[in-house]
Amino acid sequence: MSAPIVRLFAVVVLLFALLVLFTSRWTVFQAASLNNNPLNVRTLLDELQIKRGRILAADGTVLARSVPAPAHTWSRTYPTDGLFSQPVGYSIAAQGRSAGLEQSAGSDLRGVQTGLSSIFGQLSPRPVGDDVYTTLDAKAQRLAVSQLGGRAGSVVALDPRNGAVLAMYANPTYDNNHVDKLGPGQSTFNNSTQAAWPPGSTFKVVTATAAIDSGKYTPNSAVNGDSPKTISGVPLQNDNNQSFGNIDLTTALTFSVNTVWAQVAEHVGRRTMTDYMKRFGFYAKPPLDYPPLQMRASVPVAPNGHPYPPGSPNEDIGRIGIGQGGLLVTPLQMAMVAAAVANHGALMKPHLTDRVVDQDGRTVRTTDPTVSSQVMKPSTAQQLSLMMRRVVEEGTGTPAQLGGISVAGKTGTASIGAPGSGLTQPWFIGFAPADNPKVAVAVTVAQTQGGFGGTIAAPIAKAVMQTLLAEGK
Repeated sequence: MSAPIVRLFAVVVLLFALLVLFTSRWTVFQAASLNNNPLNVRTLLDELQIKRGRILAADGTVLARSVPAPAHTWSRTYPTDGLFSQPVGYSIAAQGRSAGLEQSAGSDLRGVQTGLSSIFGQLSPRPVGDDVYTTLDAKAQRLAVSQLGGRAGSVVALDPRNGAVLAMYANPTYDNNHVDKLGPGQSTFNNSTQAAWPPGSTFKVVTATAAIDSGKYTPNSAVNGDSPKTISGVPLQNDNNQSFGNIDLTTALTFSVNTVWAQVAEHVGRRTMTDYMKRFGFYAKPPLDYPPLQMRASVPVAPNGHPYPPGSPNEDIGRIGIGQGGLLVTPLQMAMVAAAVANHGALMKPHLTDRVVDQDGRTVRTTDPTVSSQVMKPSTAQQLSLMMRRVVEEGTGTPAQLGGISVAGKTGTASIGAPGSGLTQPWFIGFAPADNPKVAVAVTVAQTQGGFGGTIAAPIAKAVMQTLLAEGK
């Protein structure tokens, strides 16, 4: 065979190979990603004919299921109405819209198609999606609703040992059966994961962690708690301008002494404070199995509304150390703070999905507990736990006491609104039992007239923890 014919033959073979490669790209090799892309028009049409799997609470309560619709299609219904709207979300296949777990667990609920099933899809029955069992506790969720009593705010409860989200409820909420017909006071905005609220003195737990774990302080270190103190060139006062003299850090946390913790934050330094904030998860969206666009990072924000870069020299680290200074957080982030202390310093990756079960009852996937970060040494966590117990036993958090069950916690009362308005945002974070933590919580009510974390948020946290512990969590 002559050389020109050989070269021509080689070119033809190469072109044929390229033709096979590119025609197979979307039909075989990348078919799954194309078919499972909700922006694909064919996917939108196909999904109407797919019976999506159910979403269920931990006790088997059905939170979402598919029901027959016209023309051999399916639509979604939510039997609990608005109770689980924020974590579960919604799916409107005809519009290509989804939110919450309906979006983040969409591939499981639809039944992900592989490249092979794409080729022979026309010859096989339409897939039926898998069921997604969540970690959510129905009783705790209902209790959170009643405890908030229609007030704007949030209740988040975690199992600190494995990161399971036991409760996630916030007002305002909505009915995910009627997402296109929101009534007055309803919103799809999830205040548990998207809010930007000042945490008040609950953030002192983070400052205490940085102070003790870095070795610069101990729970017995004495700091002057007189009021006022100059912080970043501006006077800072304690509540009622009360002066405490020289007190140890345990007492300063028990009675939430602003001037002590602002000085501690300044002495610990911006770099170390930022490092520990990052360990807790600040400056990044939480690693939750939830749509990223429905979560925000907890960060300090400048007066112009833009977030400070981590460790910015323009931050007022002293005021950030007491939950002021433009610091804005989500309730989920503050629940993660409590959970890290509760779990011997190890912050577990939070998750809503417990397991995925196919239509034959076989568990096809489970969520394994994963350490997100080792925030502090176990010895530091033990010291902080004892300090936070004092807050509940004899300090600002006494309304969170659970009788014979030890509780560790921290209150917060952020001043909001115009100066002199008297508007506050009460907070409480904590965990129980303090000596063997099984539940960690963050509770806040977005706006009250002069309310405090101890009197407003702590009783809500108490009720939620009590319910979850009674169920053997």
